[in-house]
Amino acid sequence: MGEKNKEKKYTAVRRLTDNRFLNLYEMDALTNKGAPFHYYFASRNSQEELPLLTGKPVANGIVIYPIWREEPDKLVMIRQYRYPLDAWLYELPAGLIDQGETAGEAAAREMKEETGLDFAAYEDGESAFRRPFYLGAGLTDETSTSIFGFAGGEISDRLREDTESIEVLLVDKKEALRILTEERVSLRAAFLLMLFLQSKAEKPFGFLDKLG
Repeated sequence: MGEKNKEKKYTAVRRLTDNRFLNLYEMDALTNKGAPFHYYFASRNSQEELPLLTGKPVANGIVIYPIWREEPDKLVMIRQYRYPLDAWLYELPAGLIDQGETAGEAAAREMKEETGLDFAAYEDGESAFRRPFYLGAGLTDETSTSIFGFAGGEISDRLREDTESIEVLLVDKKEALRILTEERVSLRAAFLLMLFLQSKAEKPFGFLDKLG
C-alpha cells in the first residue's frame, strides 16, 4: 500500500551531537501550508542511514519475550535502574543489534549479558509479528523487533556492564497482573505482559500462529 502523501515536508536535516549510541537531529521542517519551523528528533542511526533519507526502516534493537523453559507458565523479566527516571523499571530483556548481527543473535547475546541465561528463539508462527516496529515516531526513528523464545540455565551477572543495575525475575501470571497494576513498566513490556496473561503454558506462543 502506497503512502498517502509523497510531498517532502522538510528542506534539510542536521546532526547536532556526536555520541556513540544516540544523537540529536534538527530538521528544517515545513507545515502543511509550507511555513518553515524547526523539528528535533533523536536517532541511533548515522545521518546517511536515517529512514527519512533512505525511505527504509533500520532494525535498531530487540526486546525479548523469554518463557522459562522449565516452567512455561513463567516469564523471565528484569527490574532495571533507569538513569533518566532515577527509578527502577519493570522491563523485558532488550538491547541494540550490533553491526553484522541478526535480531535473533542479538537476543541471545543480550539475554546472556543481562541475565546469564541461555536463549533459544521460537521460529514458527507469523513472521510479520517479528519485523521492526517504530517505538515513538514523535521523538525518535528508533525501531524494536520482538524476539520470542525459551530461556534457561543459571541466572548470573558475570557479563553485565557496570552501568547496568538489573534484578532478574521469574514472573507468573498473578505477579504479571500485579506488576501491570502497581509498578512502573516499560510500554514494550506492558503490551507483551498483556499477551502473556492470555497465553497457555501448553502453547506459550500460540498468539503468533499464522492468521487465515
